[in-house]
Amino acid sequence: MDKYSKRTRAVHGGIRRSQYGELSEAMFMTQAFSYPSAEAAEARFVEAGDDEFIYARYGNPTNRMFEDRLAQMEGTEDAFACTSGMAAVNGALMALTKAGDHVVSSRALFGSCLYVIEEVLGRFGVEITLVDGTDNAAWEAAIRPDTRLVFLESISNPTLEVIDLKHVIDVAHRNDALVIVDNAMITPVFSYAADLGADLIVYSTTKHVDGQGRMLGGAICGSKELIRGPIETYMKHTGGAINPFAAWTHLKALETIDLRVRAQSDTALFIANALADHPKISRMSYPLHPSHPQYDIAKAQAPSGGTVLAFEVKGGKDGAFRFQNALEFIIISNNFADAKSIATHPATTTHQRLPQDQKDALGITDGLIRFSCGLEDPKDILSDIEQALSVI
Repeated sequence: MDKYSKRTRAVHGGIRRSQYGELSEAMFMTQAFSYPSAEAAEARFVEAGDDEFIYARYGNPTNRMFEDRLAQMEGTEDAFACTSGMAAVNGALMALTKAGDHVVSSRALFGSCLYVIEEVLGRFGVEITLVDGTDNAAWEAAIRPDTRLVFLESISNPTLEVIDLKHVIDVAHRNDALVIVDNAMITPVFSYAADLGADLIVYSTTKHVDGQGRMLGGAICGSKELIRGPIETYMKHTGGAINPFAAWTHLKALETIDLRVRAQSDTALFIANALADHPKISRMSYPLHPSHPQYDIAKAQAPSGGTVLAFEVKGGKDGAFRFQNALEFIIISNNFADAKSIATHPATTTHQRLPQDQKDALGITDGLIRFSCGLEDPKDILSDIEQALSVI
């Protein structure tokens, strides 16, 4: 499938058909697999082939189809499907670090990612250095010859900072450090991490892959050496593999991801342009809007800024709550990348437990709204936003 576009690979990649020749991919709802003989069972436990399976925690034909299809979209050799995005983040980090290792991470992270980096890895004796991800000099100063790996979000959640990914990867690789990129915001459709040399790319497939509010899921994409080596070993022994029904749902959702994400991204840019000078908004952030601090980098790295924008309404928490409560069809939720448009107040939900000084450093103010664009008519979305802003 390499000669075809991402859009085509998202429909046809990784297909395995049974003897029945089904058109839609089969869902193998089984915990374990049988063997024709004791000798065959022994041989499979010694080394299972690409289409040989042992136990659902180790692998499954439906899971493997999803993994192969996502890897083909991402441009990596392989992928491992996980129970959630955070299972993917935790698995990638824990599988590759040990006590005494040094990890450098951007400070602007989703709250749960920050917890794993600071609390979980720190608890096991991993040295952590957090940096301003938008400062190339800070990366150069922090990454050392003994740095084991670098972790970052290509576009941060929720403030939408954009990192100069090529620069960070080059600095890391000069020091023999691995680079793990959380790509939840940029999506598999617009991903550039593999092209720039990232070693592992993690996704919450709950977001744009499923994209319809149904299933939790996650994935780790990378080289076959890393995925079928330390990643698979760690995940299969700790129970992080996705279940076949979720994998099948994600597999089918990939067929429409290109159409959905492109439409949502077009809407995000439309909304960002419309709100940039709105009198009730003190700050608006979208990577491909010229006002964004990293606009030039964002434009050079990807053809889209993603499906999410952020804006700060005037009036602090009271103004933000008034805005959310006045919305008519736009939903208040802590999710993003859904078919339905969603408004989130990070300071009191997704990033509530961060100390105030960290919120201040990251720009998570009481008036900040993270806005995820759905598949509704863009003019209707804008109309609902504008009427809700009018009550502030």
